[in-house]
Amino acid sequence: MKTLTGIAASSGITVGRAHVHRPVELAIERREVEDAGAEMVRLQRALDQSREQISEIHARTQDEAGEDIARIFEAHLLILQDPVLLEEVGKKTGEAHVNVEVAWTDAIEGYASLLEGMEDEVMCARAADVRDVGKRVLRNMLGISEQSLARLSSPAIIVARDLTPSDTAQMDKEMVLGFCTASGGTTSHTAIMARILGIPAVVGLGQEILEVKDGQLLIVDGAEGVVVVDPGEAVSAGYVQRQRQFEARRELAKAAAQRPAVTTDGHQVEVVANIGDVDSARTALEYGAEGVGLLRTEFLYLDRASLPGEEEQYAAYRAIADVMGRRPLVVRTLDVGGDKQLPYLDFGEERNPFLGWRAIRLCLERVDLFKTQLRAILRASHERNVKVMFPMIADVGEVRQAKKILAQVMGELDSAGIPFDPGVEVGIMIETPAAALAADILAGEVDFFSIGTNDLIQYTMACDRTNEHISYLYRPLHPVILRLVKTVVDAGHRAGRWVGMCGEMAGEGPAIPILLGLHLDEFSVNPSAIPSAKEIIRSLSLEESQRVAAAALDLKTEAEVRRYVDNALGQAVK
Repeated sequence: MKTLTGIAASSGITVGRAHVHRPVELAIERREVEDAGAEMVRLQRALDQSREQISEIHARTQDEAGEDIARIFEAHLLILQDPVLLEEVGKKTGEAHVNVEVAWTDAIEGYASLLEGMEDEVMCARAADVRDVGKRVLRNMLGISEQSLARLSSPAIIVARDLTPSDTAQMDKEMVLGFCTASGGTTSHTAIMARILGIPAVVGLGQEILEVKDGQLLIVDGAEGVVVVDPGEAVSAGYVQRQRQFEARRELAKAAAQRPAVTTDGHQVEVVANIGDVDSARTALEYGAEGVGLLRTEFLYLDRASLPGEEEQYAAYRAIADVMGRRPLVVRTLDVGGDKQLPYLDFGEERNPFLGWRAIRLCLERVDLFKTQLRAILRASHERNVKVMFPMIADVGEVRQAKKILAQVMGELDSAGIPFDPGVEVGIMIETPAAALAADILAGEVDFFSIGTNDLIQYTMACDRTNEHISYLYRPLHPVILRLVKTVVDAGHRAGRWVGMCGEMAGEGPAIPILLGLHLDEFSVNPSAIPSAKEIIRSLSLEESQRVAAAALDLKTEAEVRRYVDNALGQAVK
C-alpha cells in the first residue's frame, strides 16, 4: 500500500480500478519546404477541421456542464484565429522554409510558455488551453485520430500526467469514478470540471502517480487530497464506509432540494434549471428543479448539415415539456451567431460577430427559419406549461416585430385547426445594457424578463469574457452589474412582471443573498447547482438579504462586495 498526497480539487471519495491515460506522442519530422503557400493551405484545412470538432465539444459541454465551462471552448475557437499566432507560423514557414507542422508547434509552445511565465495562477493554467488546441490542429495535419476517453469499457479512476479540457469534456461521465493527475492545481480545467460534475479529484500528485498500472485498485479522497494505491482490506473497508456516508449526505441534499426554496421568514422564490435537451431535463428534476428557466434550442441546430424541420423540433420540445409535466418550460428561440456559427447559414465575414448578426437579429431577417421554430414551440405548448423567450433584445422595435411574427404563426395554426396555447407567456432576455436601461419600456411589451448575466456583464464592462488579458473586468458582483440587475427587477415589478435570471451568476453562492434581497423571483441555474442554491436561500431571511443587497449596492468594487458578503454571511454562502 502506498499513500500519495496532492491537491484536493473536488470533494468526495471513490474506490475503483485505475485507467491510465497515455496520449500518443506526436512525432514531427522537420523538413525543408519551398512552397510556403501550400504549407499554409494544409494548416488552414487542419484549422477548419479543428473548428468543427471544437464546436461540437462546445455544444456538448454547454448541455452537460453549463455555459461557464463551455466558454473554455469559445476561447479555443479564438485561438484558432489568433492573427499573431497565424502570422508567426506564416513567418516561420516562409522565412525558415520549414514544414508547417514544425512552425505551428514552435509558435504554440512559445505562446504557452509565455502564459506559464506569468505570475497569475489562472493565466498560467490557460497554457493548457493553448497546448490542447495546438495538439488538436497538429493531429489533424498528421491525420492521427484523437485518443478519446469517451469509450471506457468499465467504470474507472482516470490517471494521467494532466488532462486537457478536451479530454475532460469528451469522457463518458457515467464511467468516470475520479481523477488523479500528476500536475495541475485548483484552477485547472480538470479541477473545475470535476467540481461541476461532482467527481472526486486530486491533482498535483507528482511523478509517482504515473507509476500506477492499469487495473490497480485506488482510493481517491478528494476532500483531503489523498490517493491510496493498492489499499489493504481494512483500509478499503474504512474508505468504503466514508464513501457511503458522503453519498448519503449528498443524497440527503438532493432530497432536500425537492422542497421549495423558502426563506426563514416565509418568502418563496423559484429555483429552476438551464438545460439543453431531454436528458438534462430529467437530470434537472433529480436535482430538485421546479421547472426550466432556459431551454437552449441550439442543440437542434448544431453539428448538422441543414436546418431542423418543424416536426423534429416539435417532437423535441414536446418530449422535454412532457418530462416537466405542469412545471414551467421557458424555451429560448434560436441564439446563434457570435461564437456559435452554423455551416449551412452564411454569416459572412463580420469584424465583431458578438456585436453582429446573431440571435433575434438573425431570426427577424430569416423569417422562414423563425416561423418554423415558433410553430414547433406553439404546438408543444398545447396542454403544457411552455413559455417563449426572445434573446439578445436591444430595442423595443425588435420585440414588437418578433411578437408580430408570433401572432402571424398563431393565426396560421388557428386557421389550420392545429391546437396550441393562445395565452402562452412571452418574455425576453435582458442581456444588453440597452435592454436593461429600457426595462421600464420593455416591461409593457412582454410577460416576463430573464436576465442573461453572461452577456450583460460582457457588454456592460466592454470585455470579451474569453480574453484572459481583461478577465479582471468580467466580474458578476461588480456594483455596476448589481445596479443594472436592480434596475431591471424594479422595472419589471412596477409593471407586474416576474423577473428571473438565467446567467451563471444566479447559482453563485455570494450572489444569491444579494439577488434574493433585490427581489429576484426566479433563479435558473445548472442542475447540479440547484441543491446548494436552495440550501443557501433556506438559510437566509428576506430581511437580512435586503440589508446585504442594500449595503452591496453602496460599495465600489467587486472585491469589496465579496469581502462584505463573506463577513456578513460566512459559511452560509460557500
